[in-house]
Amino acid sequence: MNNPTALLRLARRGLTTTIASGLLLVGSAGHALATIEYSDAQRETMVDMIEQLEERHYAKLRYDDELSSQHLDNYINSLDSGRMFFTAADLAEFERYRTVMDDDLHKGRLDAGFNIFNRFQQRLEQRLENVVDTLPSAVATMDFDVEEDYLLDGKERPWAADQAELDDRWRRHLKNQVLSLRMADKPQEEIAETLEKRYNNQLKRVKQYNNQDVFQIYANALTELYDPHTNYLSPRRSENFNINMSLSLEGIGAVLQLEDEYTKVVRLVPAGPADKQGELQPSDRIVGVAQGEDGEFEDVIGWRLDEVVELIRGPKGSTVRLQVMASKAAKTGERKVVTIVRNKVKLEEQSAQKKVLEVPNGDKVMKVGVIDIPAFYIDFDAMRRGEKDYKSTTRDVRKLLDELQNEDHVDGVVIDLRNNGGGSLQEANELTGLFIEYGPTVQIRHSSRRVWRDGKRLRGPYYEGPMVVLINRLSASASEIFAGAIQDYQRGIIVGDRSFGKGTVQTLIPLPEGQLKLTESKFYRISGDSTQHRGVVPDVTFPALYDHEEIGESALDHALNWDKINPVRHRRYQDIDDLVPEVTRLFQERSLHNPDFVFLEDQVELAEASREIKSLPLNESARRALVDQQDEKALAIENKRRAALGEELLTSLDEEEEVTEDLAEEDTGNVENSSAAQGEEQLATAEDEAAEDHDVLLTEAGNILVDALLLQERRFAAHTPNPPKEQVD
Repeated sequence: MNNPTALLRLARRGLTTTIASGLLLVGSAGHALATIEYSDAQRETMVDMIEQLEERHYAKLRYDDELSSQHLDNYINSLDSGRMFFTAADLAEFERYRTVMDDDLHKGRLDAGFNIFNRFQQRLEQRLENVVDTLPSAVATMDFDVEEDYLLDGKERPWAADQAELDDRWRRHLKNQVLSLRMADKPQEEIAETLEKRYNNQLKRVKQYNNQDVFQIYANALTELYDPHTNYLSPRRSENFNINMSLSLEGIGAVLQLEDEYTKVVRLVPAGPADKQGELQPSDRIVGVAQGEDGEFEDVIGWRLDEVVELIRGPKGSTVRLQVMASKAAKTGERKVVTIVRNKVKLEEQSAQKKVLEVPNGDKVMKVGVIDIPAFYIDFDAMRRGEKDYKSTTRDVRKLLDELQNEDHVDGVVIDLRNNGGGSLQEANELTGLFIEYGPTVQIRHSSRRVWRDGKRLRGPYYEGPMVVLINRLSASASEIFAGAIQDYQRGIIVGDRSFGKGTVQTLIPLPEGQLKLTESKFYRISGDSTQHRGVVPDVTFPALYDHEEIGESALDHALNWDKINPVRHRRYQDIDDLVPEVTRLFQERSLHNPDFVFLEDQVELAEASREIKSLPLNESARRALVDQQDEKALAIENKRRAALGEELLTSLDEEEEVTEDLAEEDTGNVENSSAAQGEEQLATAEDEAAEDHDVLLTEAGNILVDALLLQERRFAAHTPNPPKEQVD
């Protein structure tokens, strides 16, 4: 979706809300607009920041004329990515800054950035005021029988030739918003009021921008050219809220960012309230927030990120309701309500957990142990205090491995790293040491190009049985170090989707005003391959549940490239490469006849087709036909699965929702003398157990482990000479 207000590009950087003083600029509408000026502290900060970027950043880029040109383009796009405010004439005027910004900023002159922003704010305020003034009449006269469409990605548009072209873009934008509300069954008489409130809120926020806001946007338009994880943090952002980190410990446990007009879920904190509730998913967009069980929803489209976060955060035990546009919704624009009880994320709830899968194999059953690791954690405070039983990933997994081998008598283990966003590098190294005798696990190259290695330095006992590592697109950082090391040592088979691809290390540097988070090092595998950008490519690939163009390092602008350094000599424990072709063949053959797996692949294919839609019809009949077409495809996929499983077919997707609601009411009603919250908790537990029973990807990981084990046994038997026959004297 495009960014017509550009508010979220500003909010994405955690803007503050103090009105700045300055000179006056008279707008074309005849009213005075306050301009914003930079401070001496900001001059000093910019000079220091550029020096740190040039000297310490891994990319070793000089801020020269070429980078100045890119900085100008990135800054303008940060302000007006949807091409909804500036005209081609504005862009022509800004050209005079193209190759001089580097000279100016080295000397602490920030005029270009502040002049461009003041022009943007002038255009923004005038547009929003006009929208608010004309909204009721504009909504009343909209004709939804006209054949026209709305471009979803504003970046695909050229800059508007004049104000008349911008007026038409805004007309279509508003018409699309009205049609979306009509499709969501919003009463006609409430639509104009809803949008008027939304744009009044945005206008109020626009008038509160100050010089810290402008400096942060201008600075980050430069730092982002070095890599997406290098950011300038204003004093307020450093103290209050960093969008690259999770919400308050007393919240829902989700990492959020702004994308276009929407607050988007990036990932869920393992074992956090949202993760355990189970309905909120990465890439979902939050459009409304309500407090308690019956509070009124506040429309948060176009809000600043920090303000949305303030609504979502709250004390432990309180309830927040989110109105969400699901990324995997069967219907375009469909909204659902997700109710979450706020809580603290506890270390023990992020602990590794075990279970046992029973995998049929002919007339017998093989037992596969599963160790789910949601994060690479360690209680540093307890460790520093010298406590013997401090919690850590490695300690917990060692205990679980012992139990699986000695009590459960499993034939092999699956290490489940899906959705594991990383954590302690120390734990990634030590965990790898549980599965190898000794040796390096990771290489780290500093911006100075010095390389150091870490790993298991002494020979010691380790788990020698068969293993599979299950990853997905949300497996990142420390997860990639572990999975990459297991793959390089050929210690186990890696299955799933290509991992996230974050192979960089950041450090915080204090500046005269605020801080700089700077990428100073890169991770490399012992094979010499970087984990950056490309991630870990599995030996056996499962369907991609997440869009690689939306999620992952490769989806981020200016991400550092994949590259290689010298490998480290290391042992290879098995001939995994020889097993993979046959294991893959067996997996593909099995998948063809697995209704749940076919259903999964069909869903992925449907989602990919939906992503190919570049524009939406503004004709209501055509829009509803498009939604009906998507519904029919989704229904056909569901009924295909049901037919294969011998279940009753559905006549509509709404029928499935009604069944789910009936089950929810039945389960809650059966809880005697319990509160509604207890009923919801029991239902959530039942749903989690059902999801585990139908975790087709985990089941396939278990099947692959058994396939590999049997193949190895057959090869061993084939190469073992027959024992001599007994002789009778």
